Amino acid sequence: MTIAQDIANTIVDPKAYADGARIDAAFTLLRRESPLDVAQPTGFDPFWVVTRHADIQAVERQNDLFHNGDRAATLTTIEADQLVRRMTGGSPHLVRSLVQMDNPDHFAYRKLTQGWFLPQNLRALEGRIREIAKTFIDRMAAHSGRCDFARDVAFLYPLHVIMEVLGVPEVDEPRMLKLTQELFGSADPDLNRSGEAVTDIAKGVGEMQKTVADFMVYFNEMTEDRRRNPRQDLASVIANGQINGQPLGHLEAMSYYIIAATAGHDTTSNTTAGGLWALAENPDQFQKLKADPALINGHVEESIRWVTPVKHFMRSATADAELAGQKIAKGDWMMLCYPSGNRDEAVFDRPFDYDITRSPNKHVAFGYGAHVCLGQHLGRMEMRILWEELLPRLESLELDGTPSRMQANFVCGPKSVPIRYKMH
Repeated sequence: MTIAQDIANTIVDPKAYADGARIDAAFTLLRRESPLDVAQPTGFDPFWVVTRHADIQAVERQNDLFHNGDRAATLTTIEADQLVRRMTGGSPHLVRSLVQMDNPDHFAYRKLTQGWFLPQNLRALEGRIREIAKTFIDRMAAHSGRCDFARDVAFLYPLHVIMEVLGVPEVDEPRMLKLTQELFGSADPDLNRSGEAVTDIAKGVGEMQKTVADFMVYFNEMTEDRRRNPRQDLASVIANGQINGQPLGHLEAMSYYIIAATAGHDTTSNTTAGGLWALAENPDQFQKLKADPALINGHVEESIRWVTPVKHFMRSATADAELAGQKIAKGDWMMLCYPSGNRDEAVFDRPFDYDITRSPNKHVAFGYGAHVCLGQHLGRMEMRILWEELLPRLESLELDGTPSRMQANFVCGPKSVPIRYKMH
C-alpha cells in the first residue's frame, strides 16, 4: 500500500509548510492510518515517510544501517537530482557538510569543532551574548510599541551571535542573512534569488548553485586570511583544521562554513520568532512565564518542539532491514518527518497545545543520535538569554496583524510576526 497521492504531494509542498494547519493535518492522518508507508509525489522517486517519534529515533540510532550521504540528504525531485549529479560529477550533494556525511568522515569532521559547542566552553560566551541580546531588546523598545519581531529581532540577534563566533565582520551580516534566506527559502518568492515563484526546476537548481558559489567565494577569502593570521574564532579552526593529518578538502571546508553560517542562526531565529508568536496567541502562557522566570527553559524547549524549524532529513538503507514491522529494502530512501514526530500523540499529551510547563519534552527537533545538532546548546543558550532579558521589560504583548511562514519543505519558520507591546 502507498500513501494517497494528494497526501504524498502535500508533504513535499513548500506552501503546505507555510500554511501550518495543512501540513499538521496531513501528518496527523499519516500517524493514524499509515505511520510508515511509501509516498511517490509527482516528480519524485518513491520514499518511506517516517512519521512516528519512536520510528524516527530508531532510524537515527542506526547510522550504519541508514546513511545520510549515499543519496540526497534532503528532498529533491528526480530532475533536480540529475542536474546536481551532472554539476558535481556524480555526487547528489552541492555541499558536503556533516549533514551529508557518514562515518568515519562524520565522526572525524564533527570532532574538529565539537569542543566549541560544548556547554562548558559556551559559558565563556554568555556575557557577550547577553550584551548582544540587550542591544536588540533596546532596539525593540525604541520601536515605540510596534514591530515585526521576526524581521526586527529574531532574524538578526542569532545571526550576530554566530557571525561573531565564526569571525565574520558585522558589516557582512546582511549579506550572510540574504544568502541564508536564498538557500533555505529557494521556493519562496519573497526570499529566493529570482524574486519569483519557482516553476522551472533547472532554474531553481541553478539559482541555488549560485548562492552556494557566493558563499564559497566569501569563505575562501576568509580561509586564506585565517591561514595567514589565525584568530580565536571558529573560522580559524576550520581553516587550519586537519582530518587524519591532512587539511580539510576545499568542498568540505566551504561546506563547514556554510552550515555554521546558515544553520547556526536560521533555526534559532525561526524558533525565537515562533516562540514569541505562540506567547502572543496564548496570553495565559505569557502571564505564567512573566510570573515565574524559572519556566524560561520550559518555554525554550516548547518553542523548539512547536516550531521544529528543520522539517525533514532523508536517509537511505545500506541493507535490507525491518522497521516497525515494515520491510525496508537496501537502497530505499526515507523521509524523517520531525514536525510529525513532535506532534506524536503517543509521546506528547495535547500535542497541539502550547504548554511551557510540558515535562518531559523529548522532542526530536535537533535530530537524535550521532547526527544530533552540533549547535543545540548554543541555540538554547541564545534563546534563554534573550527571554531572560526581554521578559522583565515586556509588560504586554499581542499580535498586530497576521503572522506568516516561509514557503519551504526543508528549513522553515515564521517570515513575519507583527506585534504590539508595551515595554519599560
